[in-house]
Amino acid sequence: MSPTGTIVFSTVGRANYGFDIFSVQLNGSTDFSERRLTDGASINFNGSFLDDDNTIVYISERTGSAQIFLNRGGADAHPEPLPSAAGSLFHDRPAVNNRRLYFISAHERPEKLFTSWCALYSAGIDDEKVERLTPYGSVDFSPAVSPSGKLIAVASYGDRRWGGEFHDLRTEVVVFSESNPAKRFLVSNHGGWPTWCGDSTLYFHRQSDDGWWSIFRADLPSDFSHDYEFSAAPCRVTPPGIHCFTPAAVPDSAKIAFATRRKGKHHRHIEIFDTELQKFQPVTELINPDFHHYNPFVSPGGSFLGYHRFRGSGGAGTTTIPHLDPISSPLEGLRMFRINGSFPAFSSSGDFIALNGDFDQNSGLRILRSDGTKRWNLFKNRTTFSNCWNPADENVIFVSIGPVFESVTANVHIARVTFNRSDLTNDRDEIAADIKILTEEGTGNNAFPSCSPDGKSVVFRSGRDGHKNLYIIDAGAGESAGIRRLTDGAWIDTMPSWSPDGETIAFSSNRHRPDDPSVFGIYIARADGSEVRRVEVAGFEEERERLNHVCFSADMEWLLFTANLGGVTAETVALPNQFQPYGDLYVVRLDGSGLQRLTCNAYENGVPTWHPKVLRDEIDLSRLSLVGENGDDLKGKFIEPLWIKCDI
Repeated sequence: MSPTGTIVFSTVGRANYGFDIFSVQLNGSTDFSERRLTDGASINFNGSFLDDDNTIVYISERTGSAQIFLNRGGADAHPEPLPSAAGSLFHDRPAVNNRRLYFISAHERPEKLFTSWCALYSAGIDDEKVERLTPYGSVDFSPAVSPSGKLIAVASYGDRRWGGEFHDLRTEVVVFSESNPAKRFLVSNHGGWPTWCGDSTLYFHRQSDDGWWSIFRADLPSDFSHDYEFSAAPCRVTPPGIHCFTPAAVPDSAKIAFATRRKGKHHRHIEIFDTELQKFQPVTELINPDFHHYNPFVSPGGSFLGYHRFRGSGGAGTTTIPHLDPISSPLEGLRMFRINGSFPAFSSSGDFIALNGDFDQNSGLRILRSDGTKRWNLFKNRTTFSNCWNPADENVIFVSIGPVFESVTANVHIARVTFNRSDLTNDRDEIAADIKILTEEGTGNNAFPSCSPDGKSVVFRSGRDGHKNLYIIDAGAGESAGIRRLTDGAWIDTMPSWSPDGETIAFSSNRHRPDDPSVFGIYIARADGSEVRRVEVAGFEEERERLNHVCFSADMEWLLFTANLGGVTAETVALPNQFQPYGDLYVVRLDGSGLQRLTCNAYENGVPTWHPKVLRDEIDLSRLSLVGENGDDLKGKFIEPLWIKCDI
């Protein structure tokens, strides 16, 4: 039987993006007047002009996943969905040339795990027939179509399996003919995000040996009809001392637009660089100095420059964050929602969800009605994470109090939070709660509680003996009534989840690679600590699994978890910061069979909770997808990739 019910999870930072696409006219003046081209709903990004009249194709997540839309005439135009890959949860970098749409999609599962699903496809605007242009077994990102439509360049990962990197993917810049995509020509063995200047020049970005991201140029032959090897190395165009990435050539000129990060500046901005005069022209810093701006694109005639940015908290469009955002599910009987917060946990009835803030300090503990219409605060001004509702008592929530993901000696405690469920009424925002610390002082890092189905015991992870192992205490009295050790070893056992029948505990562990704190597999043990076994998901020969946040389905047929099994889906230098942009949700049977990917995007998705109730009928999806009633203000609180250093 396929998995059913409702899954709620968190995505790091994404709720605050509020991206819309904007354009400015390139008329030689520095008095730029900005125009919004998308409607201020959901997340709209990575656009491309069709003409010089502000008609664009772009990616929007308005329908629950990254799909391709067309807008004619600006923000007031109705978004038109374009033909794409049926069933795909992820599309990227669309472009139209000669009435053909080119795009990245991730709908075809590769033969091996730890391989990105991304490939380049094209479809006729009129016939909607989708054709794969990437050879099977290979991975492509960031396509660019030449002005004539005859040549295509991509950032290709080739047939390599993903090695875990994401700061710099070390992709190759590859060119091929649109009529013969199987015959590929290597332009550079290191580069990404290509852009065409005519049909004979390519610009692309890469991180230089001196640490600065820079734009490079490669000149191409006029004839690709025979085998050709590029003998001249690409030349560096932009100087060191400034990060330059995601270039877009300005047609019929010596100019390039790209995003920059400068020393002493806190925001990413779009600038235009004259390659002949070696001169920079700021653009977006003159308009919105305190916003990040991403991924410029230029109209075919060079009249308009486009990009995406946070739409602003006071402008038109959606200005609040919905508590729950519906997400496309690949399984018919499974509903999925992204929560505005972290570490969601369903109550046993499914009527409420406990949650913390978005991995921030002093996030406290909150309760959300599971139809998304009302949220309450139990307490604030404490750093909390990893919640668990008592299955036998909906007046009790267990939570970790203290810093997140710290060392074994950090002062983190398991707490029992008691409140009166009858206080959860529409006329209240704050609910009185009693907090009882269950673990003793001086016992180190105690976190990730999971309560037994009968409500009598709590299993959790503790670093009290110098290693993070699993322990069980009384759910009411806590450690004062005794403590029982469940696992014992010089490794990390963490994030336990008690099965619905109370007989089994699932958890993540690196016991198969105790010397590597970044590798985790899924393990299952009896509730008394016996019969520990590893769930073979990627094969025991694969020692780079990162499988975390595991939990059971109600029928105990499936395990839900987060994993790095699908690699990355985009060049992460083009995105805001994501700590683990390869984190997606998967389900697998307890014997390791039936692996199914549930999410596919360029974000870090994690900390899921699963309830057997299908919330389809209880939730007004039209309201949730656009409006956050009683929600947080959309303020654009996200940051640049922390690994892009400007103090080199």
